[in-house]
Amino acid sequence: MSGQKTAIISVYDKTGLLDLAKGLIKHNVRLLASGGTAKMIRESGFAVEDVSAITHAPEMLAGRVKTLHPAVHAGILARDLASDEKDLAEQNINKVDYVICNLYPFKDTIAKINVTIPEAVEEIDVGGVTLIRAAAKNHTRVTILSDPSDYPEFLQELEKGEVTETSRRLYALKAFELTADYDKSISDFFRKQYAGEGKQQLTLRYGANPHQKPAAAHVTFGSIPFKVLCGAPGYINLLDALNAWPLVKELKEALGHPAAASFKHVSPAGAAIGVPLSPEERKVYMVDDIENLENSPLAQAYARARGADRMSSFGDMIALSDIVDVPTAKIISREVSDGVIAAGYEDAALEILKKKKGGKYLVLQMDPEYEPSTLESRTVYGITLTQHRNDVKISPKSFTSIITPKESGPLPDSALRDLTVATIALKYTQSNSVCYALNGQIVGLGAGQQSRIHCTRLAGDKADNWWLRFNPRVLGIKWKKGTKRPDKSNAIDLLVSGQLPKDGPEREAYESFFEEVPQAFTEQEREEWLGKLSEVAVSSDAFFPFIDNVYRAHRSGAKYLAAPSGSQNDSAVFETAEKLGITFVEQSIRLFHH
Repeated sequence: MSGQKTAIISVYDKTGLLDLAKGLIKHNVRLLASGGTAKMIRESGFAVEDVSAITHAPEMLAGRVKTLHPAVHAGILARDLASDEKDLAEQNINKVDYVICNLYPFKDTIAKINVTIPEAVEEIDVGGVTLIRAAAKNHTRVTILSDPSDYPEFLQELEKGEVTETSRRLYALKAFELTADYDKSISDFFRKQYAGEGKQQLTLRYGANPHQKPAAAHVTFGSIPFKVLCGAPGYINLLDALNAWPLVKELKEALGHPAAASFKHVSPAGAAIGVPLSPEERKVYMVDDIENLENSPLAQAYARARGADRMSSFGDMIALSDIVDVPTAKIISREVSDGVIAAGYEDAALEILKKKKGGKYLVLQMDPEYEPSTLESRTVYGITLTQHRNDVKISPKSFTSIITPKESGPLPDSALRDLTVATIALKYTQSNSVCYALNGQIVGLGAGQQSRIHCTRLAGDKADNWWLRFNPRVLGIKWKKGTKRPDKSNAIDLLVSGQLPKDGPEREAYESFFEEVPQAFTEQEREEWLGKLSEVAVSSDAFFPFIDNVYRAHRSGAKYLAAPSGSQNDSAVFETAEKLGITFVEQSIRLFHH
């Protein structure tokens, strides 16, 4: 067996090739090369042998087979073991010490306009990938160079005597990443060609904005777990749908009632379970004329989810835990909404929904048995982030650790229910976030704020506006005939928020909706009415760092607060809650969501 070291070189990208060949020859390395690589080295005056010198077989099939041979791969894969040495000696095969290889430009080929499948197939590298993978597998002995930018550093180490173990490891990692990315680009291409629309791959109308094309959704294994029954999804539709669905699924599992969510921009505008609606709630949520509403817990859940914050729910993506019935479909049919995802649809309900938006309303049917991988990843600015999926389970049993008042008995079922609703909602809300809940539904949500107090204020202001909508003055509004539902929602929001226009065209537009313009609320009237709001459950996705959050929650009827502990200011927060008559419950899991 020869004591001379051997390098096998097979490169498509010939950047730096001649400098590398010169450096290897300087250190008495035998060069074996394939095809055009050998030709370029030879024509530059350097000593090089064809790979056929060791395989004793010519290149064939128009270059498809060049290095696929035991004489090549046994030499690469051989370890420093007596048994391997024996096998090599019996077959008269020498070890290979260096493999320099890069791949056919498959990505460049498929990026061309109107590329054909045969054209793409010819750019799928087989021998090169095999060389790289074999050398990387045996990197404890073999050096694999798959990136020309590594040649100078490699030659510097060779000049010093030998390539270090650290370098071999890094080169091997780069090689594995290269082949993984190469294989991914191939599978992506053929998924688009062969998988079938909606099975593994789904073409989207566009990305987050209309100019972001193309856009698609796909799964690597199995099938996409939902069917498109009507319409065509966009990128944001699916972001909302795939955050909203697990929210309602978990609410149903935790509380045993049908659940609904109204999602906008990857946070819930509202979420609720199917608690029966009072006559006042039916009127406030604009569903008092829905036939058989009282017999549909799912319809009542969506009425609550949509009705909590009608302004934010405008143009929502809806998620429903159960099979959609006619009362639920009728509510959806008259609201401005982009789409719905649900476990299924009654035939009559589906027909109602298919008529919405001129037949373009998005209707998705989710497989209720689908379970995602425990590992999730996303790519941001070319960087891939991975983490274990947030699969923590929230239930009424999550709220048994009462911090204060210490003499408190167990929380009532209604509080446990509302804390569960609020906390599961936070799990799918962009952080920072704080949620107020009552009667099995969100009544105020502060999402995506950099400051915790701003979350608490935003959610509290929404809860206040929600409660003011139950004031007799609002319930008794006399609307001008023909006023549209969105205009009613907007006018009510101006009235209850105290943001009424004072004069000019905006005031005229506001007053045009009424037969009788309602009086604005005075500060005293607002305070008196808001003072009647009580038993509200408030949950936070992380600890309350300052007592201002407790004071603000108290002003909106908070009776129960749940948040993780861990702030340096915990004791002051707990003391403030106790002084205000608020029960503080430790919610031990932080629930940031981004």
